Order: sequence, then structure tokens, then C-alpha cells
Amino acid sequence: MQIEVETIFGSIAFLTSVIGLLPQIIKAAKTRSTQDISMLMLINYFVCSIAWIIYAGYSNSIFVLLSNVLGSFSSLLLIFLKFCFDHRKVNVVNAS
Repeated sequence: MQIEVETIFGSIAFLTSVIGLLPQIIKAAKTRSTQDISMLMLINYFVCSIAWIIYAGYSNSIFVLLSNVLGSFSSLLLIFLKFCFDHRKVNVVNAS
């Protein structure tokens, strides 16, 4: 059975997209700090993922669709963590 080139590279793209932000999510959860993560980068990553999702809808590419759905969730999670952790840090500093 021959595996198509599209399937191989689609799988590689899917895996690397899924794990792209995973180290940042793990680090943020462990340290409860997101100071070293750029909000602009996260918003850009989210907008890029949404654009690829729309593109995937038009081109019927399941790999592009799935990897960017997961990528958009990852970026939204980091945006949420950044908002929570950065906001919490500001409140702790103001309380002192």
C-alpha cells in the first residue's frame, strides 16, 4: 500500500501545528506566568488560524482545517491564561 505524499506532509503539518504552542501552554500552567509571551503574537496566531480555517473550508483540506482548529484553540487558551495571569499580577502589585 502506497501512502500519498499529501497524507505524509499533511500529517507532519498537523502534528507540528498541534504541538506548536504546547510548550508555552505547559510553561504558563506550571509557572503561572505569561509575562514573556507576546499578546500581539498570540492574536496574530489566532487570526492566522482563522484565515486558514476559512481557506480549508473552500479548498476541502482536512489537514489544514483540523490543525488550525486546534491551533486556534491553543492560541485562545494562551490568550485567556495571559489575561488571567497578567491581570492577577497587576492586582497583586497594586495591593502592595
